[in-house]
Amino acid sequence: MSILIRSILLTAFLSVGIVSSGQGKEMPAENSHCLSCHAKQTYSFYNDWLEVETKRMMNPFYILDSTLMVAGVHGGFSCTDCHSPDYETYPHNAELKLEPLATCLDCHGGDETYADYQFDKIEEEFHKSVHFQQSGESFTCSKCHNQHYYRATARTSNQVSEIVSYNNNMCLSCHDDVLKYQTVSSGENPQLSQVHDWLPNQKLHFENVRCIECHTVVVDSFLVSHNILPKEEALRNCNDCHSSNSMLKASLYKYENLQARSEEGKIGAILTNEAYVIGANQNPLLKLLSFIIFGLAVLGIAIHWIFRIVKKSK
Repeated sequence: MSILIRSILLTAFLSVGIVSSGQGKEMPAENSHCLSCHAKQTYSFYNDWLEVETKRMMNPFYILDSTLMVAGVHGGFSCTDCHSPDYETYPHNAELKLEPLATCLDCHGGDETYADYQFDKIEEEFHKSVHFQQSGESFTCSKCHNQHYYRATARTSNQVSEIVSYNNNMCLSCHDDVLKYQTVSSGENPQLSQVHDWLPNQKLHFENVRCIECHTVVVDSFLVSHNILPKEEALRNCNDCHSSNSMLKASLYKYENLQARSEEGKIGAILTNEAYVIGANQNPLLKLLSFIIFGLAVLGIAIHWIFRIVKKSK
């Protein structure tokens, strides 16, 4: 759906005071003031110098998708919960662009309400990551987790494919975007296909495995590890995933919401390809069946060979 169509729908919803999300949240009515510009491709204002109403194109980086906003974890927040109330007037004061934005820890750190999410420990892990080591405090949570749109997909989704796609798009939003990559790095944008040219079936891996499976240190106490490793230390051992003791059991498939999608059993997982990894999803019954089939095939060949020898000797 185009941004223009979304904006039309948003205007209709805001006219009655609220925008409701599929998660039971409601977008505060006061956000309509901000979104009257930031959810559209153009905006209007009165130019005091020229004494005329002026219409201009909105900077595409500042256009917000209101549908994604209300579906995100912060969908019920007012814009000024995170941004300065001074933004309510236009033209905005130029100095507001220098305003330090709130980080996850500013709101969630030390709060028992969110203790289960372990934000403080995640912060400690992040400080070990290559992102923090190279960029320091300038690399904030928002570089990966867009505060306007973020959804806790790994905790809520019932589809592995959705979790993989959502998480990988976070990485690709920077590592596959030259403009955004250059805001956090002085180097050239990496060529992902070339960097991963050692990986067999690249496309299959990119579509079915999260980048972080190979590029982070797995921590049992976290749903998602935030210690991003340098590329030199990334996992390259196929057997670590493709074995009965697959590390994916401690990462991608570690929580109940992921276990639930294997309700059809391992045969069902093979057929649907939703939670099946070659070498990892080993079923004793299937293994025994495969040995029996292989044995019968060998026996059939042997019997055929014996009959040919007997027939030839007559």
